[in-house]
Amino acid sequence: MTTNSPSATNQGQQLLAEAQLMLANGNFEAASGLLLRARAEKDVMLAAHALIEQHGLTGSFRNIMGLDCTISTADDIFGFFAGHPSSNNPLRDYLADGWRTLAELMTVMERVGQPLVQSQHFLEFASGHGRFTRHLAHLLGPGKVTVSDVVPDAVDFAQRTFGVQGFVSASVPEQLVAPRQYDTVFVLSLFSHLPRSTWGRWLQVLYNLVSPGGILVFSTHGIKAARFDSVPLDDEGFFFAPSSESNAIDPNEYGTAFTTEAFVRARIAETVGADKLEYFSPVQFWNHQDVYVLRKPS
Repeated sequence: MTTNSPSATNQGQQLLAEAQLMLANGNFEAASGLLLRARAEKDVMLAAHALIEQHGLTGSFRNIMGLDCTISTADDIFGFFAGHPSSNNPLRDYLADGWRTLAELMTVMERVGQPLVQSQHFLEFASGHGRFTRHLAHLLGPGKVTVSDVVPDAVDFAQRTFGVQGFVSASVPEQLVAPRQYDTVFVLSLFSHLPRSTWGRWLQVLYNLVSPGGILVFSTHGIKAARFDSVPLDDEGFFFAPSSESNAIDPNEYGTAFTTEAFVRARIAETVGADKLEYFSPVQFWNHQDVYVLRKPS
């Protein structure tokens, strides 16, 4: 049983040190057993995971999933899983959640007649440290994938680890500079964090990145999420709190937002035009977030 006591912390570090010695001596079988035990200790979980993945040892997720399962120590989303009371196996839950997102996105894109596998230039915006990117790059090939995030380390990690292209985003929407347009722009759980002051502005800027005939797919915290968290929506159907799982972004810039369908439709109408909304589905992602698909005319 994993605890946070000093003895447990010392045990994890001791197991990790012994495993590293076994690896240096070429005793991979012994190291594997030690690292599996170390991986169960929270303070050394990611360090043990990294060594298991690097050497392809017993328990490697790469051997099960067939893709790069490296996780950055700066990944706030992994930290969310590791600290969540419902997650008994944060590594497995984190990696499986990226796969789930891929399956849910494929369903959406099939319904609008634009299969994901046919995407030639895919932009994952607000991509973080690769929870979803690893699965996307494995499916499409890294050459067809571009990531963007306001945290430079996240973009750098994705480029180095998954071989994708990338560019750093901006805090001010109008200052975003992208290298091209994309047939698919996917924005998962950014609009669920934006304050009112930048909500519509980001919608306009991201729609501008879609190539003619392409689509913008984005998610929001909708009415189900608002009711679950007992959030008091205002008369327009909006709520924002300066708090999120991210430790790297100003909470006033990236907090937690909830929106009704009516609020989102109004922002679409006033920015890009109501006729651009091709598809809407409540609680499409994680049984928690609504999805909207905008189509740019050919």
